[in-house]
Amino acid sequence: MKKGIYDKFGEEGLKGGIPLEFGGGNPWTVGYVFHNNPDKVFKEFFGGDNPFAEFFAEDGSELVLPFGGLRGRGAMKQDPPIVRDLYLSLEDLFYGCTKKIKISRRVMNEDGLTSTIRDKILTIDVQPGWKQGTRITFEKEGDQGPNVIPADITFVVQEKLHPRFKRTNDNLTYVTTIPLGKALIGCTVDVRTLDGRLLNIPINDIVDPKYCKVVPGEGMPLLQDPRCKGDLLIYFNICFPTKLTPDKKMLLKSALLS
Repeated sequence: MKKGIYDKFGEEGLKGGIPLEFGGGNPWTVGYVFHNNPDKVFKEFFGGDNPFAEFFAEDGSELVLPFGGLRGRGAMKQDPPIVRDLYLSLEDLFYGCTKKIKISRRVMNEDGLTSTIRDKILTIDVQPGWKQGTRITFEKEGDQGPNVIPADITFVVQEKLHPRFKRTNDNLTYVTTIPLGKALIGCTVDVRTLDGRLLNIPINDIVDPKYCKVVPGEGMPLLQDPRCKGDLLIYFNICFPTKLTPDKKMLLKSALLS
């Protein structure tokens, strides 16, 4: 209604009212009065004092803006990253390997309006020595859409449980069970390594519950130099006898307490 008054009678019609024949019983209708702060409205609408400021850098040079350009109105925004776990065995992380992962994502068609679900293969070259928590990011491989920057896809390395070893940084931990007698007099421990070798580790020390045998260079490869490796740490679960005959007790007494 106000626009119609302005179009026919101009600014005076809005401020002073319109003639009687177009209005009500008074010679002039009540005029329209703007009770807001025009500077505030201008800033809220344009986002600042100068609606053209976003097109220029601080030095006055012209900026190239994405389609939709002005701040907050049609600007391109990137979807949040997509994070997925990548489970790898200790053998994968020992040797290094190549993992191919198939993803399905939405891809824009040539018309720029419609989209199609398509499969894509992402290739990850696993390096020897990678650790749990290593992140591999494929930029902008998420779903496509109008006025949307596709999300990054990030894979986070997780170590699978291993039947023989537990990894601690670049070291490997191995736990073996031996009887009390061998803990006291010594023994040999056989360990099958990740690369298939059989190690025969002599244990000449007296093994107590906190004892650890360190085998240098038989752990995981170092990421910065895979030719170098961490250590193999062997811990022992000592199996005590459940009962002893009187003769064995006498022998132990003479051997240990005399």
